[in-house]
Amino acid sequence: MTEVFEGNEGHIPSIVEIAEKTWRTTYTAILSADQLDYMLAAIYGTAALTNVMRNGAQQFLLLKDDHGIQGFISFGARPEDPKVVKIHKLYVLPENHGKGYGTILIEEVKKRMRAKGITTLDLNVNRYNPAQHFYRKLGFSVLREEDVPIGQFWMNDYVMRLEI
Repeated sequence: MTEVFEGNEGHIPSIVEIAEKTWRTTYTAILSADQLDYMLAAIYGTAALTNVMRNGAQQFLLLKDDHGIQGFISFGARPEDPKVVKIHKLYVLPENHGKGYGTILIEEVKKRMRAKGITTLDLNVNRYNPAQHFYRKLGFSVLREEDVPIGQFWMNDYVMRLEI
């Protein structure tokens, strides 16, 4: 049985663990070891996660099954257009890929956004990340390419959009 619930600062250790395991599995073939380590620290360090939770920039939902927390999603309104919500992070432990957990998390965000009258979801996905196929299957389409600087490194992304 799965349950989706609101995440808070007390869940940061679980979020970091899931991010670490998922990023290493996904990005080892895409990014250099230095870039991978830098980005994990910059995006998933305790201070970075605490900041986005405290300032309200991102809301976190976690998915738990009988074995504990298995994945998370974070999202927030785009500052330049509050009628568009951006999914900032979506990760499920690699051993749970294919179980529908990512879909459950996205469906929960869609439900919550529809209740607020928001009908557009965006996300960024690395152009070389196989997850882009998962997002396409859910109805997201590529809006544009975007190269995002993170420190001295770059993420080469697609910006994908879904009208809900």
